[in-house]
Formats: sequence, structure tokens, C-alpha cells
Amino acid sequence: MRHLEITIPILLAVYLLWRHPRPFVIRLLPSAAFLLVLIHLAVEGYRWQMIPLYLLTTSLTISSLIRIRSASDWKPIASYLTLILLAVSTVFPILLPVPAIPAPDGPYKVGTRFYELTDPSRQELYSGREEARRFQIQVWYPAKPAPGDQRAHWMNHADIFAHSVSQDILGLPPFFLDQLALVKIPAYLDSKVDSSKEKYPVILFSHGWNGFNGQNTGQALQLASHGFVVVTVQHPYGAVVTVFDDGTIARNNPAALPSDAPNEEYDLAADKLVNQWTGDLSYALDFITEQDADSSSPFFHELDVSRVGAYGHSTGGGAAIQFCGTDPRCKALLGQDPFMRPVSTEVLENGVTQPAFFLFSQAWADDVNSLNNRLFKTFYANSTNAVGAISIDGTTHYDFSDLPLLSPLASQLGFKGPINGKRVTTIVDDYLLTFFESTLQGKESNLFSQQTRKYSEVKMIQ
Repeated sequence: MRHLEITIPILLAVYLLWRHPRPFVIRLLPSAAFLLVLIHLAVEGYRWQMIPLYLLTTSLTISSLIRIRSASDWKPIASYLTLILLAVSTVFPILLPVPAIPAPDGPYKVGTRFYELTDPSRQELYSGREEARRFQIQVWYPAKPAPGDQRAHWMNHADIFAHSVSQDILGLPPFFLDQLALVKIPAYLDSKVDSSKEKYPVILFSHGWNGFNGQNTGQALQLASHGFVVVTVQHPYGAVVTVFDDGTIARNNPAALPSDAPNEEYDLAADKLVNQWTGDLSYALDFITEQDADSSSPFFHELDVSRVGAYGHSTGGGAAIQFCGTDPRCKALLGQDPFMRPVSTEVLENGVTQPAFFLFSQAWADDVNSLNNRLFKTFYANSTNAVGAISIDGTTHYDFSDLPLLSPLASQLGFKGPINGKRVTTIVDDYLLTFFESTLQGKESNLFSQQTRKYSEVKMIQ
């Protein structure tokens, strides 16, 4: 809960718990809570989870003002029953909070910009229309925000995203996650690039199937705050939803990765999908390279496109592998629960030559005989410069994303394992940042050594 949201039920609880008769000042507490509700609506913003508290605050305010001139007061039993009602009313905003994306710990402030790209050389495969491939990117970078710069929202068109995540991923009513539109992150929209240091390496990120490019915002913030420019790619029709600049809405197309298809048909569809996503990554790199050379771009002469890394989660992890296996501009590769079935036979058999590191959730790693793990072992054995693969005890597939922040019930919703959320963020961010610092910035580290036991939850699997 946000600051004012916490204060409102505290004031009401003090009022209800105070022994009778209540002093005059205590009888004013519901009115103070009501005033805070008005401030909260203006400053923090309305959300449906607070409706019971809004109603209860209004009711208690009216009743307290009626009694404020008389000696009469609520009977203790009435206060205790109302206190129970207050506790129940407070459950909704606690279990469905406005998520807070943690602030990064690097020396740089972070800026972010959105771009919509059209690649005329590629056909859109999944829209059902004759059109060129169109997709979006979000760029995260070290910034020097001006005093008037605005904080960015977690999601662009968050109202539409919230409905899609709630309905299409959780199977819940569309309004269930409306509070996501209220989330602001520790990054500044369209701020000036910090030009105080040398050029920044570039890292590309690819999200998972039915995910979105903002699903790993905490990681992008962390990397950017430590001197990287991160390009997170939104893959339309594979993402849960995409909202284009002209208002067109592209929802996930289940036919692009048909879960009920025979294996051969599924593999062909998966190959086709990841080739499209790999094309997105390559074209995004083309675009950002042009930005470095364009004197009108905010990134003019700020990027070192000779130092490019790529990472991805799930299907995006497979896309990152395919990209680094086919595009020599990639100099470092990291995968988070990479989905291997879409990776081409050529890349599986040849591996990659770049430094490569992989993180697996315990849920995926423990399924040792799965097709995905068998394909990964083949790929890893054929890669000539891999520095390791680990699993993290207590994690499931979505622990590599920001989705566990949606609710304290994230484990019950299938968004995380039993490991403490802050702990897994610390571990993942450490490996992610250290890997790209060592490969793209030349910083030495022994974190990847078999002898290093920094985290008891980490197990080396390769």
C-alpha cells in the first residue's frame, strides 16, 4: 500500500480501538481520514481495491460528526464489529497493491524513450494483413534528468496492458489489475543522455511468449544505472498485447505458437516465430546504430555498438540465442530459462562463440529429462566460450521477471516460487550485471567460478 493508503486505515483503527468515552480530538480522526482520502485521490490516484475503505471512511466520518456534539458514543461492541469490517476492507489494497519497481543501485540516473519501428524488408506474419513488420522498442540509458522531467510509467498504455495481463494471463476480470496504470518507475521520460563518460555498450532484451517488453523493467533499470544502454523489444502478436502509435491494438495470436499442434507442426511454428523475433532484434540494433551516427538523435555519439550484448527470458531467451548464433555483432549472450525448441538446428549443432551464461529456475532445471533441457545440453556442449549455467533454488519461471511484484499472493497465482522476492532479485541482478560488466566493460569477477559460493541457493548445472 502507498503512504496515504496506509495512513487512512491506521487513523480509523485508532478511532475504533480508543476506549470509551473518546476525547474530542479522537472523534475527529474519521474526518482526518476522510480528508486524507480526498488528498489520496488527487495525489496517488483512485483504484478499485480501495472502494471498501472509501465507503467505510465516509460512513465513520458522518457518524462521528453526528455524535461530536453529544455525549453519546458508539458502544464497544459496535466499534469492534466495525474494526473487523475495517480489517476486511484493508485486505484488498494489501493483496493487490500498486507495485513498486525497486530503484537501481548504480551511479547513474536512468532515462527512457519509446520508438516504433517498421522494417520494410520483412513481412508481418501474424496480423492477417499485407503489411511490413512493425514493432516497438523502449530504450533505457544513463541520464541527466532536468528538474521538470516526468517519471515514466511502468507500462506504456498501462490501462490496456493491465486488462490483458489480468484477463489473458491470469484468467481474471479485466479490471482486476487496473492499479498497474498508477505505477511510476525510477526512470525519467525522454531525459537527456548523461554524456559525462565514454560511450555506452548496448544490450538487447527479448521478452517471453505472451509477455511484454516491460516485464523485466527492474533489470533494465539496474543495467542502465551502471552504464549500459538497454533496448527492450516488444514483439507484436507474440506479446500479450501491443498498442501502436496509431491506436492499433495487436493482441497475442495463439496460432503463432499453437500449443495443441503435433510436435512437427509446433516446431515449424516456433522456428518461424523466433526467426521473426530475431529479425526484430537485428533491426532494433540497426536502428540504434543509426541513432549513434545521427546528429539529430539524443544518442548521437553516445553508443559503442562494437560492444553489444543480448539476453532474453523464455521464448525471448531462445530468440537471443538465435540472434547471437547468427549475427556477429552480438558479443555476449545471457539466457533466463531459455526456451530451446525454436532455436535452429544449425545453432544447436554449432553453438555460439560469444561468452554465454544461463540462469535456470529450479522448476525448469529439476525437469532434467525434458526436451528443453536435452536441447540445451546439446547447444551448451557445442558452444566454445560458455562460462556457466546455474539454477536458483526456490524459483519458478516468472521469478526472472517483475511479475512477482503484482501481489503478495504471487506464489498462489503461479508467478513465483517460495524464495523471497528480494533475495531472488539480488541474485539475478548480480549475475546479470556482473556478466555484462565482465564481457562488455572488461571488469574482472570470480562470480562464475565453480569455487565461488556467494549464494547458497545457486547450483552450477553446467
